[in-house]
Amino acid sequence: MKSSALSAAAKAALRLALAAAAAHAPLAGAERSAKDLAKELSNPVAALISVPLQLNYDRGIGAAEDGTRWLLNIQPVVPVTLNADWNLISRTIVPVVWQDEIAPGAGSQFGLGDVVQSLFFSPKAPTAGGLIWGAGPVLLLPTGTDDLLSARKWGAGPTGVVLKQDGAWTYGALANHIWSVAGSDARPDISATYLQPFVSYTTPEAWTFALNTESTYDWKNRQWTVPLNATVSKVTRIGEQMISFGGGVRYWAEGPDAAPTGWGARLFVTLLFPR
Repeated sequence: MKSSALSAAAKAALRLALAAAAAHAPLAGAERSAKDLAKELSNPVAALISVPLQLNYDRGIGAAEDGTRWLLNIQPVVPVTLNADWNLISRTIVPVVWQDEIAPGAGSQFGLGDVVQSLFFSPKAPTAGGLIWGAGPVLLLPTGTDDLLSARKWGAGPTGVVLKQDGAWTYGALANHIWSVAGSDARPDISATYLQPFVSYTTPEAWTFALNTESTYDWKNRQWTVPLNATVSKVTRIGEQMISFGGGVRYWAEGPDAAPTGWGARLFVTLLFPR
């Protein structure tokens, strides 16, 4: 019953995200080329409504290195025009997790993880040097439905991104830092820095080849977690809907004993709603 209710809640949240995106997407924007949309997807603060669905598989988790995890990140991105010069970009990560043998004797868990909500205030035009940037707050919400899927802490901190798009290339970095500000006293406090340097190349046929790392430094335990990701994606149209689909691999280069080890995989589909 619990899994059924959770599944229904996740589907309802996805339907609301899609409806909100569609409501803000005038049809005239659909005339942008697939290549242009592919390059906008490489920019975390582009004025493009999108709903990425990212499925990750990792293994070798836990002290015995026999745990596995499937993680579906639902990541709606909604830009809001503030005035003639500024946008506000909302980026939400809603994790849906299935994992097994992560902790000794814990069996498997399925449910929602903790939501991360980022807001970027970003100039509409690049700087004179061609830099694109955004900055704002990031929030950690303890929405996890199981003790092994949640830190049970409220968190907050700053986030920022800076990048440059030069011809077919996009390169830059996104970062945030989250401190716990409230929550269960039985859980350890959080002080974690997230770093995501990235580089991508987009072809005239709207294929994008990308490399990044989604590294986290835990200041409490003085420990890095470093997965390296290599992906390829393609923007195309299915009927009236523009989408991007792709996949790739990742390698866990560094991490604590409980982190995944070795190779993992990533598949994703992104629904695009050009304005």
